[in-house]
Parts: sequence; structure tokens; C-alpha cells
Amino acid sequence: MSDTSTSSATPSTGAATYKIAVIGAGGKMGMRVSDNLVKTAHTVWYVENSPAGRQRTIDAGRELTDAATAVADADIVVLAVPDLALGPVTAELVPQLRSGAIVLTLDPAAAYAGLLTTRDDVIQAVAHPCHPSIFLQRETPEQWADTFGGIAAPQDAIAAIESDDQAKKAIVEATVRAIYAPVIDVHWVTIKQLAQLEPTLVETVACMIGALLNEALHETVNTMGVPEAAARSILYGHTQVALANGLRGDNPFSDACLIAMDYGRESIIKEDWKKIFQDDELDKNLARMLHLDHIER
Repeated sequence: MSDTSTSSATPSTGAATYKIAVIGAGGKMGMRVSDNLVKTAHTVWYVENSPAGRQRTIDAGRELTDAATAVADADIVVLAVPDLALGPVTAELVPQLRSGAIVLTLDPAAAYAGLLTTRDDVIQAVAHPCHPSIFLQRETPEQWADTFGGIAAPQDAIAAIESDDQAKKAIVEATVRAIYAPVIDVHWVTIKQLAQLEPTLVETVACMIGALLNEALHETVNTMGVPEAAARSILYGHTQVALANGLRGDNPFSDACLIAMDYGRESIIKEDWKKIFQDDELDKNLARMLHLDHIER
């Protein structure tokens, strides 16, 4: 494999800089990515096809570049596009990449499902933000307001790369730290493991529980007739205690609480719920998310 990576170091910091192309720069995630990259010393090209996205990019003061020009000499191409668009987008762009370039997707589903166009001399990588931890010590109003991450509150990120080349791994990490800044740690896993984390652990379980809490709040207010302010106050506070006790063991649950928890588990949770962590269930979940009949392995 030939490698024409053109990294350089900024004189003031000594940090390596790279040539980065952002595809979908005017979309929801693309704007977040671009807002952070514009603050770095990296050479960045912004690509957007939709009229609304192009206008958002221009309004943000960024110059648009056509895709062929942007990817021709890029060290890494960030695909900030929806999962369902990744197949046709990679089919168009991957053949145009230089040998040794990296394609970085921001969600593992399409990569794990094998929907991306690949080349032996182009490296596939995936990254995803962890979002600021509920246990993060926040110090400013901006950090408190940044629940998603990428603005003020520090967060970790997860990354995977299909290469043992440490130089390529360094490019991915530098890009991940830039697009999700401020980043505390980058945790390295396989693409399959990243798919097990997202969606199984965080969307299938954590996000579902968050939505369930909102439904429970609605029932408490509208079915049981509890004043909404009272219901929200006790739910918000007890959710923090429940997470702290459950995930960190801060304080033991009371005996009465344990009995109520058992009742909740018996009433709400299926006995075989842990099957979602099996490979065949992961494939079913991702097939539904990607609107596929099945995922071929």
C-alpha cells in the first residue's frame, strides 16, 4: 500500500495537522463537526449537496468545496451523513480517494452491516461520541448547558479502525479529538464492539429507559393526577440517586426500595431481555434500523 499522507506540525504547539474533508458539512452532525474543525489548524474542506445545508455552511462563514476536489488529497474523509445515505455516498467517493486515505463514519451500523464501499488501500474507521457523563464535574453554565457534548462539556469518544498502522490510528485520534472537542479520552474498540455499544447498550437500553421515564412521568401526572411540578421534581432527583446507586454504588437502596424494584422488574422487564446482547439479536436490531430484510454475514 502506498502512503502519501501529508501531515505537518504547527510551530506553536508541535501538534500534527492533517487534510480533512467533511462530507455533509451542512447537516445536523456536519455543522457540529465543522464548528469544531474550524477552530483547529487542520486543512479542512467542507462539502454539502443540499441547498439548505449549503446555505447553513455559507452562513457560518465556511467555503464550500465540491466533493471530488475535497477528497482527492484528503488524509481522512469524515462522512457526516445519515446511515441510510452511507452506501451510495461511499460508492461514489471511495473510488476517488488516494491510496492510504481513511474513511471515517460517525456511527457503526452501516460499517458493521457491510453496507459501505471499501478498497484494500483505503482504511475504514468509525467513531462515536460518548456525550458528557452524568457524573462529570461541571464548572461553568456553558458546561451544564452542553448535554450533548462538542461545545463546552468534556466527553470521551469511542473509535475503531481496521488497520494496525499507528500513524493512521494517530490521524483518526487527532480527528476524533477535534470533531468532538473537548475530549478527555478516546477508547479503542473493534467495529463490532462499537456496534454492541451503539445501539445495544445505549440506544436499545439507556435511551429506551429515558423514554420510559418520560412515559411514566406522563402517566403519573395524567392518570394519577399528581401535580406536574411535584412529579418532575421527585423524578429528576430520584433518577440521579438511582443512577448513582445503581452504576457507582454510592449508597445502598433501602430494603423497601429493593422490594419495589423487584415488583418493577417483574411487571415491566421480560425474563429473557438479555438476549439483546447476542450477535443474532444485534443483527436483527441493526437490520430494522437500516431498513434491511437481514444482515448478511
